[in-house]
Amino acid sequence: MTDQNLPKTLRQLVAKTLGTHFREVTEIIEVPTPSLGAKELLIKNKYVGINASDINCSSGRYDPTAKPPVLLGFEGLGEVVAVGSGSNTKVGQTVIYSKFGAFCDYIVIEESKAVPIPNSDPAFLTLLVSGLTASIALEKEADLTQGKTVLVTAAAGGTGQFAVQLSKLAGCHVIGTCSSDEKVDFLKSIGCDRAVNYNKEKLDDVLVKEYPKGVDVVYESIGNEILDAATKNLAVNGRLIIIGSISNYDTGNPTDIPSQSKLNIPLVLLRKSASMRGFFLMHYATDIPSHLAQLTKLFSEGKLRTNVDNGAGVPTGPFVGLEKVVDAVEYMYSKKNIGKIVVLL
Repeated sequence: MTDQNLPKTLRQLVAKTLGTHFREVTEIIEVPTPSLGAKELLIKNKYVGINASDINCSSGRYDPTAKPPVLLGFEGLGEVVAVGSGSNTKVGQTVIYSKFGAFCDYIVIEESKAVPIPNSDPAFLTLLVSGLTASIALEKEADLTQGKTVLVTAAAGGTGQFAVQLSKLAGCHVIGTCSSDEKVDFLKSIGCDRAVNYNKEKLDDVLVKEYPKGVDVVYESIGNEILDAATKNLAVNGRLIIIGSISNYDTGNPTDIPSQSKLNIPLVLLRKSASMRGFFLMHYATDIPSHLAQLTKLFSEGKLRTNVDNGAGVPTGPFVGLEKVVDAVEYMYSKKNIGKIVVLL
């Protein structure tokens, strides 16, 4: 693409006001395409990834000082169409990247944030926020060792699918929660030892009956009743890693995440010498390159499967075009997706 053919403007999905009702608070705007600085790249997005935390961004929870319009989206896959001075990347290279404001047709990113990939398979996009969260959280916070019992909640989701498989690769017994029989079948197909459809079985009952010694590690992203059941059934010295609380994201105060826990969590942890740890990916930035390389290696070797869900077969799908990001976010909150939700631009 020559300079004369570069877009003069680009389209962005932004939050025009702060709130948790994504469709109501967002709009697509057109802005001038920024000039490229040294070692910057202009990317034409082909795919963008959907994350539960998109609502946390639109509500201002991640940045209480944010003022509309707020840029949205965390990750994308696309083609380099222009490069700034001093850049080593070639025009035409396909890359993945993680940057706030990814919900747009074109985006300027620092060259250092672009990860070259061999083709535009959206499976590579799943390795970023979803794959990295699971990989780094489990290595840094879970103390995974062979033979441990691991509980993954929302196990058939974008990051859950990685947590299941990485725990299995570490030699652990894995329990995964999900919301449908279709997801149960998916979990079994990626190696989950015990899939629990919480719409048919109560997680607390399953854990009490089948795992009387408790679970050693919990990879938790739902909150409320599921969080209580997981905490109550921790083993002695168990570790519970909170990577999200999706049940509470689209409700309550936009700048807060309410909890409906009915458990005396401090007392439960005290009795079991157990721990609860939060995990936010950007606090582990220095670990990203090595983990992304390892995930890419495992994926290339066929040791990691990744399911990409573009909404095909649902009334609002497939998700094609920037306008469909809103539908894709709502699809995530319908709890019907299997794997990582992506939008083709």
